[in-house]
Amino acid sequence: MKIVIVGIGKVGLALTKQLSVDNKVTVVDEDDQLVENIINVYDVMGVCGNGASYQVQQEADVAHANLLIATTSSDEINILACLVAKKLGVHHTIARIRNPEYEKQLRFMRTELGLSMAINPEKATAREIARVLRFPAAMKLESFSKGRLELVEYRLTEHSKLDGVRLSDLYRSLKVRVLICAVARKAETIIPSGDFQLRTGDKIYLTSSPSELEQFFRHLGVFRARANSVIVVGASKICYYLASELIEMGMDVKIIDRDEQRCIRMGELLPKALVIVGDGADSELLHEEGIEQADAFVAITGIDEANILMAMSAAKQTSGCKVVAKINRKSLVDLVSAESMIDSVVSAGSVTTELILQYVKAMENASGTQLKTLHRIVEGKVEAMEFSVTAEVPFVNIPLKDLKLKSGLLLAGIVRQNGKIVIPSGDDALHLHDDVIVVTTDTRLQDIRGILQ
Repeated sequence: MKIVIVGIGKVGLALTKQLSVDNKVTVVDEDDQLVENIINVYDVMGVCGNGASYQVQQEADVAHANLLIATTSSDEINILACLVAKKLGVHHTIARIRNPEYEKQLRFMRTELGLSMAINPEKATAREIARVLRFPAAMKLESFSKGRLELVEYRLTEHSKLDGVRLSDLYRSLKVRVLICAVARKAETIIPSGDFQLRTGDKIYLTSSPSELEQFFRHLGVFRARANSVIVVGASKICYYLASELIEMGMDVKIIDRDEQRCIRMGELLPKALVIVGDGADSELLHEEGIEQADAFVAITGIDEANILMAMSAAKQTSGCKVVAKINRKSLVDLVSAESMIDSVVSAGSVTTELILQYVKAMENASGTQLKTLHRIVEGKVEAMEFSVTAEVPFVNIPLKDLKLKSGLLLAGIVRQNGKIVIPSGDDALHLHDDVIVVTTDTRLQDIRGILQ
């Protein structure tokens, strides 16, 4: 496909890196040095200028593009760039829109202005944090088939009951139907078979229904109930979306920020939250506000280093409190994850990139079975994709043991049309209208029909 990316910030750069492998990509940015650097690193074309300009889009040959993605720092430029692209004949346009005031207009933008997809990074990040607070035992949680089946990331700690356990013995020892579909062990990424043996320090990825996952973590003795009281540091846009969702879920929310005006504004927007002017790094303030009794602590200021330090400090002040930090710089994310310094880490850029890549894969797969959901795990080395099984799939009703699947690939879960969850074994088969979750190291897989050798 021919794809034009307008705005080369963190998201635009990540998309360029991912999409330039199999697509013809043109990048547009007003920073000529940035454009030059990118075309020297990646196999892409580059145009310097305002991506919302008709002349600049003509220079970028937007009229012959399949997709335009606008990810500049300005919502208005992103919207205008998409409108110009539509007039030039582009069928698919994606805009990053961050202003909460535009939230109520998104349906209008999609239907009346022809915008294919609008992504709010702050809202998407808030949803990811909320999912983790709903299931605090997990480092990260992703949902498939409208929440019927979930994928959980968890690190095996010292003295874990799973240390030394072979996957083939897992059900026998725990009596819970879960599937470990991927393992990150130091620098190695593994799609495990039944004889794989778990070790302390492994980061494992499990799929099952929410109830089975709860039972799994209860057997391990590490289950934590859903957070009910949450302290959030940083009265940002993410804070607004996160606190709104948590309050709707019935949680008590305290918001701390050093800026008095931001606190006043947040208090007006969220009258059910307790908003406090103060320093979230102040241990005495956190003690006064009940950090020892809090179920969760979330640091989402605009400074990565501050979020890391506050999260680590909060973890030392309390036991059993779920600690989450927003970190955008990949080098810091890698450091924190490798050292297990914080329970859960989220990145607005990563969340946004994942949503856009899901849309692009669905476009590429337009002639095949329907791709419904895409999640990238193990630092983007593995993809977990949810496909809808249609009549075009040639191996419907054939036992899985009779299919020769590609290496580095696993069927991690099946959701029947009636909602039944199946953790696949060799005797199971795919049925028409099933939702099936495929986990693979082949990030070029686009169609469920491509899972066979």
